[in-house]
Amino acid sequence: EAQKDRIAARLGPRVSAAAQDTRSQARNRDLALRRLAERLADALKVARPRTKTRPSRASQRRRVDGKKRRGETKKGRRPPTSD
Repeated sequence: EAQKDRIAARLGPRVSAAAQDTRSQARNRDLALRRLAERLADALKVARPRTKTRPSRASQRRRVDGKKRRGETKKGRRPPTSD
């Protein structure tokens, strides 16, 4: 029952798979069943929770330095003030 609920939540109330790859009806049926099985297996997989990470101090410093450099470049493009 839990598996049914998980599949319904991920794929919706109705799950289908179609195949029109080959001219053979039997081969297409086999392909469709294989695709359906893959979709169901993927829907049943439990995603591992994401581990929170923080940017390192060096990467934060690099980011801020880049922003400052960009700001200086833009400041240099401004017309001179009449002071």
